[in-house]
Amino acid sequence: MEFAFTQEHLMIRDSAERFLAQASDSHAVRASMSSVHGYDPKVWQRIGQELCWPALMVPERFGGMGLGFVELAILLEQSGRYLLGSPLFATTCLATPALLLGHNAAVQETWLSAIAAGETSATLAFSSVPGLDAHSVQTVAQARAGGFCLNGCYAQVIDGALADLLIVAARVPGSQGEQGISLFALAANTPGIVRTALPTLDQTRRIARVELREVLVSDAQLLSAPGQGWTVLRDTLQIAAIGLAAEQTGGAQQVLDLTLGYIAERKQFSRAIASFQAIKHRCADMMLQVECARSAIYYAACVAHERLDPEGDSTVAGELEMAAATAKIHASEAFFQCAAESIQLHGGVGFTWEYDPHLYFKRARASEQLLGSPALHRECLAANLFGEHA
Repeated sequence: MEFAFTQEHLMIRDSAERFLAQASDSHAVRASMSSVHGYDPKVWQRIGQELCWPALMVPERFGGMGLGFVELAILLEQSGRYLLGSPLFATTCLATPALLLGHNAAVQETWLSAIAAGETSATLAFSSVPGLDAHSVQTVAQARAGGFCLNGCYAQVIDGALADLLIVAARVPGSQGEQGISLFALAANTPGIVRTALPTLDQTRRIARVELREVLVSDAQLLSAPGQGWTVLRDTLQIAAIGLAAEQTGGAQQVLDLTLGYIAERKQFSRAIASFQAIKHRCADMMLQVECARSAIYYAACVAHERLDPEGDSTVAGELEMAAATAKIHASEAFFQCAAESIQLHGGVGFTWEYDPHLYFKRARASEQLLGSPALHRECLAANLFGEHA
């Protein structure tokens, strides 16, 4: 598969970069970190209603722009560069794919239209214990007349404290493995939902614990047939991992740019330290890691596009798991290593609060574990390559 940006792609990238350079500069990021929401509601309103970024992948019949995951990856790379604090990732990479892959037309009409209009932020809650497999879904869906009663707790939900829509995974009692998992679309104000914001290393992304206490839902809120939600959940998590990898690649690019700017000005022995051969080698290694990650994420984005397209190439879409794992491995390691190297090359000021490398280092460390560590994704690749897929 050959890939090159079109003029439309370049226009999306450049407009996003111009907007974020002003709306999410260092001062704005630090202000958002100390705010109640974790982001600027006015900026999020502009993103949703003026720029229409949440509408990017929503089909036109729901009021969206009808574009694909490659275009979204371009936006996510730029949002990662500027540490954008907003529900953009959770809404576009977790909730929207789950709704698109589900088979409930009424739920899609209600929520995708609201997302496309910029009126709704959304997220996905699935894991009660560490892991990305079906066994991590521990919330119980007890059948009742005309619906279900949900009880359980989700450990780490991205933007879960303030999202308007929660897509939750639950298991029918007694089912094992992939059997019996269902996905439900719940308004966040549904009685019985308790949300608690959690303190985290990365203050630019908010995480919450979500508890369901005797939450009553109807059959009409199911995204797919009862007990048949695992395929939707699995593919949604893999697509989200690709989106996260795009963010990480943007962050890695930014710390490289920050480092190049600093070493061009910092002088030792009456010359800029950028002129020293050893410094050049370290920066070249950083650039190589960024470019490898970028290649991996845009190939994976093409695969995700085929999976989300009802008329997409099923052969390409079948590579989603391996493409997502490859992208997440490369992007996680590139971001963390570039952020660590940036702190070193900034010298004594690299870890101080006034300089930005520490913000990217924290984001890199937190994102490395989010939606699966590189080690976990390597196990996934090995299982596929050796025919031991779990």
